[in-house]
Amino acid sequence: MRGPESADLMLWKHLSFSPRTCSGHTRHGEGRSPLLMKMMYARKTSFLLLAALMAVMVLLKDRSNSESNSEEIKNIQRKMERSIEKQFRATAKVNSYVYTWPKCERNMSAANISGFSELNAHIQNFLYYRHCRHFPMLLDMPDKCGGPEESSEVFLFLVIKSSPGNYERREVLRKTWAEERQHNGLWIRRIFISGVTGSGQEKMRLNKLLQYEQNIYKDILQWDFEDSFFNLTLKQVMFLEWMERNCPKARFLFNGDDDVFANTDNMVEYLHDLKNNDGGEHLFIGHLIRNVGPIRSPGSKYYVPVQVEESNSYPPYCGGGGFLLSGFSASVIYNMSKSIQLLPIDDVYMGMCLAKAGLHPESHSLVKTAGLHIPSKVDGYDPCFYKEVLLVHRFLPMHMFLMWQQIRDPELQCSSSFKYKILNG
Repeated sequence: MRGPESADLMLWKHLSFSPRTCSGHTRHGEGRSPLLMKMMYARKTSFLLLAALMAVMVLLKDRSNSESNSEEIKNIQRKMERSIEKQFRATAKVNSYVYTWPKCERNMSAANISGFSELNAHIQNFLYYRHCRHFPMLLDMPDKCGGPEESSEVFLFLVIKSSPGNYERREVLRKTWAEERQHNGLWIRRIFISGVTGSGQEKMRLNKLLQYEQNIYKDILQWDFEDSFFNLTLKQVMFLEWMERNCPKARFLFNGDDDVFANTDNMVEYLHDLKNNDGGEHLFIGHLIRNVGPIRSPGSKYYVPVQVEESNSYPPYCGGGGFLLSGFSASVIYNMSKSIQLLPIDDVYMGMCLAKAGLHPESHSLVKTAGLHIPSKVDGYDPCFYKEVLLVHRFLPMHMFLMWQQIRDPELQCSSSFKYKILNG
């Protein structure tokens, strides 16, 4: 559902959004990202500084060959070199394997926030680094979508949040609903997004594990920040930035956890049947949550103190277990996020970005992030309960593998009463 466009969204469309074709995708060569412009400016500035350095050295050398002037030249040279180095560090560096950023330093002034010393360590750490939007990239796949101009070939992009240690989950997903394939002639692509966990040898082993997986499957994005619950929003924002750079024309996205059962065949069919939306219009559907606010109980996993969020209410949002959105909406969320400080609850943060743009998430009856309500006397893993759904949370790896095989069995027969139970369960 789309309400009146906010001033933020209209301004973003005017200044930031590249011209689109009738299919809703950017035309070749039109528009440059702010990041690219920043990099071009930094490089140009660096070359100008280098030229100035050479000119100054020539002038001073012509003035005199004295020892004092020679020392003066060296001092100026050192200053200019430091300035050039600073310019290069101010922008990201690109190579063919990873897209890297300088390390983000903690904001020590966060300790001056009232009541800071009484907060738990993980909340203090969040506040120290809340301003950080860029971390060094350890694993990258810049050509995952075939390049920015070819990314429109990706109909459904599966973006799966996964911690480094969740190897078994990733392996099962690659063999089941997250398998890269064509369904009804439409491409499904997959990427896992991750940070780092552990310390010392354990951290090194997990990073090596992801590197080996990357060598085989080429389906991981990893950044050098702690992969924790409070950093899920950071992970989402950094992925959206990556998408703007490498996969800007993907039609639709599924964004979810690595322990959900997603019927991606059904997702493709649902999205393909949408009227007047090939990914260039707003879409954000899932399990809708509204009329709630921050949990203020310190014992809760979802505890958000007033030092993090003063408001006592959240805008409508879809549960973070999994949701579907259009490429258009993903781009809107990313651009709105630039002016909204990070909140540790990632699904709520998505709702905040949509609200700022004057857009709304919607509910879909076949997205079951809270699970299915199945009578206790009935087999909870009967495949007929799951054949029609878009998503159910949550599944163990072995159940995931078994269920995927069962629902795709051409001999599986289910009565219409199953769909009624699912829709009303």
